Amino acid sequence: MQGKTILLIVGGGIAAFKSLELVRELRRAGANVLPVLTENGARFVTALSLSALAEAKVRTSLWDLEDEASMGHIQLSRAADLIVVCPATADLMARAAQGQANDLASTLLLATDTPVLMVPAMNVRMWQHAATIRNVATLRGDGMTVMEPDVGAMACGEFGPGRLPEVPAIMSAIAAHFIPPALAGRHALVTAGPTHEAIDPVRFIGNHSSGKQGFAIAAALAAAGARVTLVAGPVHLPTPPGVTRVGVVSAADMLAACEAALPADIAVMVAAVADWRVDAAPAKIKKGGGAPPTLALTENPDILAHVGHHARRPRLVIGFAAETGDPVAGAKAKLDRKGADWIIANDVATGVFGSDATHVHHVSRAGTEDWGAASKADVASRLVQRIIDAI
Repeated sequence: MQGKTILLIVGGGIAAFKSLELVRELRRAGANVLPVLTENGARFVTALSLSALAEAKVRTSLWDLEDEASMGHIQLSRAADLIVVCPATADLMARAAQGQANDLASTLLLATDTPVLMVPAMNVRMWQHAATIRNVATLRGDGMTVMEPDVGAMACGEFGPGRLPEVPAIMSAIAAHFIPPALAGRHALVTAGPTHEAIDPVRFIGNHSSGKQGFAIAAALAAAGARVTLVAGPVHLPTPPGVTRVGVVSAADMLAACEAALPADIAVMVAAVADWRVDAAPAKIKKGGGAPPTLALTENPDILAHVGHHARRPRLVIGFAAETGDPVAGAKAKLDRKGADWIIANDVATGVFGSDATHVHHVSRAGTEDWGAASKADVASRLVQRIIDAI
């Protein structure tokens, strides 16, 4: 970051105090910092503190006569190599997503073509609210990078996703903007979500997979520069920026989509594929007052094994194993049988499905690592860094 200029917008939230530490670390890394302090941000940190640490003037108002005599907000919006919003509050992200320009911060974000990194911090229910989910999807769709917040205890006393990421993680995200993408030129195939196997036109066999882990991995791979094909079962999640999504329903559909996506350098098979399918009835099966119908089950193709033993096998094949009981033992048994290089195993009996948090084990022929409890975004980041090291 030596010689890079970072425009730092400090939003109004209790996490604003961490922006001071971020400024210190940016300056230590050799970056120039141009601070912008919002009106609400000034309720938590002072312009004097920011100015002293940044060794630069702090901008606070769109109506500063001296600065705006020469349209200073336009110049400021384009003077930086990267704009960082930290903390990015729910309100500030909502206004940015809507294209509002009613203060200096929102006007800067609307008037710039500089890359933007949003670092969210808010109450867990605000982060998980449908409006915030829409706004984050809009910002990402517009090309902004929005970090995932940390999971933990908050100043309000609640627990969950919404904490500002730690400063080292923010520094890593900033540095990533100035480092050539590690996986540029590589093609990654990712599967995610459940499959639905039809019983008749209105019923199906399925499972509780939300697709969150697979989508997080697809997003992290794309952020690392890979060309990503995401084969996704029936889930209602926004497609990550830079990812090509192929929607499927059944295991047969998913197998065909994976076959069409090959060759690939990397395959990360996260989908919870239904093990069995039914010879589906052409019409709705009616209750007749007697015994319930008997469903004849046929085993579905093993998509991970198909890819792991393929003639055009990717260089690195990674499977996910959703187990109950001992996840490591099950994963070890699958390594050779599936033709995988690594298996990421977790115990789904602990309520992992649909959650933003998980607890996984990385299983390979070299040994097993317990990655501990973490957010699915953190698991995705760690896995992609491991992929980069291996590739």
